[in-house]
Amino acid sequence: MSTIFRVGLLGLLTAGILGGCALKPAVDDLDPMPAATELTPDPIIISGYPESVPEAPPVSDVDLWGRVRNGFALDLEVENARIVAQRNWYSRHPAYLTRISSRAERYLHHIVEQAEARGMPLELVLLPVVESAFDPFAYSHGRASGPWQFIPSTGKHFGLEQDWWADQRRDIVASTEAALTYLQQLANRFDGDWLLALASYNAGAGNVSRAITRNRNAGKPTDYWSLQLPRETMAYVPKLLALAQIVRDPEQFGLDIPAIADEPYFTSIDVGGQIDLAQAAEMADISLEELYLLNPAFNRWATSPNGPHRLLIPVSHADRFAERISALPPEQRMRWQRYSIRPGDNLIAIARAHDTTPAVLREINHLRGNTIVAGRTLLIPQPSRDPGSYSLSADARLDARQNRAISGRRQLAHQVASGETLWEIARRYRVGVRELAAWNQMAPGDTLRVGQQLAVWTEQSATAAPASRPDMVRRVHYSVRRGDSLYAIANRFNVSVNQISAWNKINGQRYLQPGQQLTLYVDIRDAP
Repeated sequence: MSTIFRVGLLGLLTAGILGGCALKPAVDDLDPMPAATELTPDPIIISGYPESVPEAPPVSDVDLWGRVRNGFALDLEVENARIVAQRNWYSRHPAYLTRISSRAERYLHHIVEQAEARGMPLELVLLPVVESAFDPFAYSHGRASGPWQFIPSTGKHFGLEQDWWADQRRDIVASTEAALTYLQQLANRFDGDWLLALASYNAGAGNVSRAITRNRNAGKPTDYWSLQLPRETMAYVPKLLALAQIVRDPEQFGLDIPAIADEPYFTSIDVGGQIDLAQAAEMADISLEELYLLNPAFNRWATSPNGPHRLLIPVSHADRFAERISALPPEQRMRWQRYSIRPGDNLIAIARAHDTTPAVLREINHLRGNTIVAGRTLLIPQPSRDPGSYSLSADARLDARQNRAISGRRQLAHQVASGETLWEIARRYRVGVRELAAWNQMAPGDTLRVGQQLAVWTEQSATAAPASRPDMVRRVHYSVRRGDSLYAIANRFNVSVNQISAWNKINGQRYLQPGQQLTLYVDIRDAP
């Protein structure tokens, strides 16, 4: 288990986070955790994961993969056509394993230690490869999130809270604790059969139990390989076993898996309360991106006011961060704006204007409802840096996803009207529902909000110039407003995102900042 530093202040009940939470027993009707039906380089929606080398790799002469191999306990001698098919795919895509190993470097040591402490087969530590490709920001079409791909209901069942500030399904420590507990419960249910436990993790224990009953009634074997399960589950366990076979002996399959040091990468440090993430990164002498990658649960620019009040910090930076955070007065951890309520104000409008929610304002200002009184003051949390600096916040990742250029398509903005669904909007623009959801970092079943801005990439070709008649084109200087994105501006002026990027020499995925000046070449016949 990673070392826990306690630096006073409010204190952290680490036993509840790292030592096992009070969990309810597994139930049959838990929604299944979806996995990809076919193995692909990115088996689920990858939402803005930066392919960067970890900043503070530990130093060790011992390869963590060797420790993983020594803990293998499943039957890896089995040669099944389904395993061979998955193994052949991995063998044909060596760069995929290299990328996965780089992502896993931050997290795998912690997962291995937790699985070893429970006496679990270490093949299970490879499950985040199958589930999320070790992307903590992964979000699937089935609404599953995080490295272990918990759907909302299963996450809540195992104590993983999800709110405006944070989604603990992405928390490395909490989600690993929940996933291993869930897998243990499933193995106990099926008398220690880990293959049936894995199948249940994907398809749901009820579905596996019913398949066993069907086989038993038909006089057939009831082991995993004999069961008729959903197609994705039929591939799910073979994916894991194929990975384990490759990790056990990569040279046999002509592969090379980059070494990972057998040392803790991060340390959990009690920060005592809510803190701005940019300030925390500065105090730890690490990049804000690195802080987000170690603490991917946070949706915004600060930690959650409700806790858990801890941050994962690279081991090599932990001592200096612990010392600095202990000396930081509580009132300096966050930046606050005092807003004087005016006649006619309402909580919803104030929240929208300050990029927050009514619930957050009620919580911080101890309000019981939405009633506010003119002349009184509201405390509103504010980031210490410009929004673009928080490049892996939920808003920034959404903006990057929506503005990711698609060859041969033109981007449009759609504002959701009352009663609209993703299916209706997709049909109107003649695009796929899953496509539309993926462009907007959603799942097809997610609920839309009235006024929500969606990016739509139609198959209309973007033109090289904004108009065919030069005399109708005017240069426009546009000042970016709060909430603007490239696709919204492009739709407003009937130009393309690629054109705006080219005219202003900016990357199409760049997060715009309020007040930023853009140059546009607009056909005056299309000007808003």
